[in-house]
Amino acid sequence: MFYNIIPDANKLNTDFYNELLHILGLTETKTDGKIKIERKTKDRNVGSLLELTIAQLQTLDLSQVEELNSYGDNTQEQLFNIALTLVITWINRILFLKLLEAQLQKSPTLPDGSEISKMDFLTHEKINVFAKLNTLFFQVLAQTYENRPAYLDEFKNLPYLNSSLFEETDLEKILNISRLPNNVPLPLFTTSVLPKRAKDTLHYLLQFLNSYNFSGLQNEEENPNKLISASVLGLIFEKINGYKDGSFFTPSSITMYMSREAISRAVVEKFNQRKGWNCNSIEDLHNHIGLNREDIIEANNIFNSIRICDPAVGSGHFLVSALNEMIFIKNQLGILTDKNGKTLWNYGVSVENDELIIRYPDGEIFTYNPNKPESQRIQETFFKEKQKIIENCLFGVDINPNSVKICQLRLWIELLKHSFYIPCTVNPAL
Repeated sequence: MFYNIIPDANKLNTDFYNELLHILGLTETKTDGKIKIERKTKDRNVGSLLELTIAQLQTLDLSQVEELNSYGDNTQEQLFNIALTLVITWINRILFLKLLEAQLQKSPTLPDGSEISKMDFLTHEKINVFAKLNTLFFQVLAQTYENRPAYLDEFKNLPYLNSSLFEETDLEKILNISRLPNNVPLPLFTTSVLPKRAKDTLHYLLQFLNSYNFSGLQNEEENPNKLISASVLGLIFEKINGYKDGSFFTPSSITMYMSREAISRAVVEKFNQRKGWNCNSIEDLHNHIGLNREDIIEANNIFNSIRICDPAVGSGHFLVSALNEMIFIKNQLGILTDKNGKTLWNYGVSVENDELIIRYPDGEIFTYNPNKPESQRIQETFFKEKQKIIENCLFGVDINPNSVKICQLRLWIELLKHSFYIPCTVNPAL
């Protein structure tokens, strides 16, 4: 039996984070009040992802790396920074796919009648060598069904992901994950979640991830520390991404307050400007917006013209809060509509612990079921609204170019939460 749970986005799961660092081959240090992520100086494990990658890079000609000097002043610095960039790219994809896997498993049955067990694709049985991960990235998820090799039948139900996350990076053209050696052992973390030692690094990583729940739903008998939310992953992304200069993660309570105050004022001012009104609040604005279809379309056009930019975007935490707040305010104004222009007036929308929560009219938290037309309508509506706001209203810049990639990943995760099945005669798709 399951019950709904809203994870606390302010709290880092330290057990998960520390063991993940162990698998990556990293350690966290604190210098002058700044937390930094560094390569281990002692007790290095040759089986960690970082050390496996560095060992492969040492066999290559680094002069082929574009802007090599930007990775460090000497060979050792360059090896570390290039390797870490690659490892972060790979682990970002894998963690994103854990959320995708959990999303696929939420539905009781798939539209084509497939069993949920077929959605377990990040297992050592299906991915037993690093080359299989590379195949999953670029020959499956990055390809439409028509372009996928026929022999990859075990992944036939996985959706096509049209995003730059699954595009080969410049560094991967020099060294991709399939080059990492298999069957290299990695000792268990001192307080590992695993009961016994894994066969090798890849086996360890997949078993470790499969020991946690990425679904956002918790079993009544399950340890709450095993639940990993998208917000917790966002915190982890920012900590690892800020490895050079130290990172500071703004608590969710602060980003929620900042986004609510700033966006509410921006929305009221935008409507007053465009319509010549003198509204002072969202409630006041709601009373001015007409109820007919033309009024709602016009109100959406005005709302969607708002532009929000974070000049130090980091992991995109503020933009995610802004996204949720904009959806929440649209619902408050009564202008949140489906593709046919029908409003969602009888559904409750709130932001709790920095998560967008949708409730049925009876107060129960909404869960997507692709076999029910009304559930499909709601899921599609929130996906399309999020996509529209992300593409048109949210912008971010950062002195660290990797931060922009992490921000994109966080926003993709927000979209993933409301991904939906498209009716298809051959394969289900998102």
